Amino acid sequence: MIQEFRDFIAKGNVMDMAVGIIVGAAFTAIVTSLVGDIINPVIAIFTGGIDFSGWFYALDGEIYPSLTVAMEAGAPVFAIGKFIMAVINFMIVAFVVFMLVKMVNRIKSAAERPDDVAPEVHTGPSELDVLLEIRDALRR
Repeated sequence: MIQEFRDFIAKGNVMDMAVGIIVGAAFTAIVTSLVGDIINPVIAIFTGGIDFSGWFYALDGEIYPSLTVAMEAGAPVFAIGKFIMAVINFMIVAFVVFMLVKMVNRIKSAAERPDDVAPEVHTGPSELDVLLEIRDALRR
């Protein structure tokens, strides 16, 4: 049973998946920073300086100065900005994963493609052709 488990772990697919999970977890921090530090300020310019990530609606009818204050007060909230930010994060990650898969597929197809076969070079008559010529010459 241990040998079967070792064989399973040693398979390329399992190792590829493990590497993908680790890289994906590390990549999440980069995407979160990209959205929070670069994309949200640009969106805020177009929305008149509104803090995009702070959009929320308190369901208890109270008015809170920020999402953090509302959550600390225990108020139920629709965190619309956080949701939109999560959707933007997903779109960025999905696009990057698409580009990575496309690149890996291109590399795999190039590796699987057989090398260009050299053109056939005519080196003279075959052995059969020579034997047939000798036979014909002997008959004459």
